[in-house]
Amino acid sequence: MKISITYRLFLSILTATSLAILLLFLIMWWSIDRGFYQYLSTLDQGRLVQMAGSLEQAYAEHRNWDFLRDRPDSWIGRFLSIPPESEGVSGKAQEPGQGGDSKHPTTTPLKATTRSGGPLVILDAERKPVFGFLKEGEEAHFRPIIYQGLTVGYVGLLSPKRFLHPMQVRFLSRQKLALALAAACMVIAVIFISLPLARRLVKPIKAMAGATHDIASGRYATRVPILSSDELGRLARDFNNMALTLEKHEKEQRQWIADISHELRTPVAVLRGEIEALLDGVRPITSEAIGSLHGETLRLNRLLEDLYQLSLSDIGALTYRKEDIDLAEILKDSIESYKAEFARKHIRLNTDIQKRLDVTVFADKERLHQLFSNLLDNSLKYTDREGELSIRLAYRDDQALIDFQDSSPGVSPDELERLFDRLYRSEHSRKRTSGGAGLGLAICKNIAEAHDGTITAYPSTLGGVMITVTIPVVGRRS
Repeated sequence: MKISITYRLFLSILTATSLAILLLFLIMWWSIDRGFYQYLSTLDQGRLVQMAGSLEQAYAEHRNWDFLRDRPDSWIGRFLSIPPESEGVSGKAQEPGQGGDSKHPTTTPLKATTRSGGPLVILDAERKPVFGFLKEGEEAHFRPIIYQGLTVGYVGLLSPKRFLHPMQVRFLSRQKLALALAAACMVIAVIFISLPLARRLVKPIKAMAGATHDIASGRYATRVPILSSDELGRLARDFNNMALTLEKHEKEQRQWIADISHELRTPVAVLRGEIEALLDGVRPITSEAIGSLHGETLRLNRLLEDLYQLSLSDIGALTYRKEDIDLAEILKDSIESYKAEFARKHIRLNTDIQKRLDVTVFADKERLHQLFSNLLDNSLKYTDREGELSIRLAYRDDQALIDFQDSSPGVSPDELERLFDRLYRSEHSRKRTSGGAGLGLAICKNIAEAHDGTITAYPSTLGGVMITVTIPVVGRRS
């Protein structure tokens, strides 16, 4: 039989609490018994002091214990101030083996009761019974009776456990009954409290289990309420963050597929239209027509190559051949290959690379060249004519910092955070016929992270965008 977590938690709480109550009940039961009998023993000790004094005076008058053996009923009442019970003196002879003198049958068992309820036993100097008797193994508290410096006898009271007064028995029984009822009421209270408590504790777990089932079924918009700030509350908060991340990734995946389809459909549609025009004779087959087809083919090939690079990076199959290289030289070579393109568009290219600073990084030369080429190509496409691009290489705290700042147009702060998303292009770039597919910066981000670096976009002081790349440095020589 499968037991739900609610009832398992309920049974756990009930079992633990019941064991604690049982342990407390046993301790209190033992404490009541022990305390009650200690109280009776204390009373008996006080009574023994009085008895010993009275018996000492009686012995001084008779110089022996015969008076007590002959008439125990009258002497006990007279000297000990203890009224004899209705049973009086037992007329039976003493049992064999109990000690005593056969000439004195009055030493047979006699029930004499003190006010505290303990039976009385009096022994002579040789510890032979004078009044009452002591069974073998039975405990008793004795006090010596001293006359003229000599011990002439002993007076004692047997343990009160077997000789309780009916009123004392009723009192002790009532106390134990009250303790048992209190323990039973506590267990019942635990039953009524623990079940709602277990349900309350399990409620967020059930909600999270249901939400997890929804997430597993693809319903990523599911959220669980955060009802506390404890571990369950933190778990619910983390669960909601996880669900939000999954929902975001699902949307990005759908957008990714839609954007890829759009990016591939455009050059394919252009190629198809131009080829059909050539086939129908609408457009003559000239070198310009062939050049246009070749240009669309190159753009399509570039898009497919970028997609391939990103897919390799995602699955960890993009290879890096890292070695100690001169970062400044790689940056200079990349800039040199784009100088003609920037000059053709009349964009001023300013560089600040200190020649005396030789920065060594552990990196892949070709991948860094691809990173810088993508950033230069991005500035070339998205910077207005007669604009400006400033490139600076600096060194700070074991990091190489490369800044690319271009002039207008810029992008909004909200768009800066998405520049490195795949297939994302700002509203300004979409208006440009020269705009790319929006994969260049995504590839740059993958390359920077593969080198344990970062890439970040900020507003540029020139009116455009500043992109900062940081790469760890392994050596620097001046």
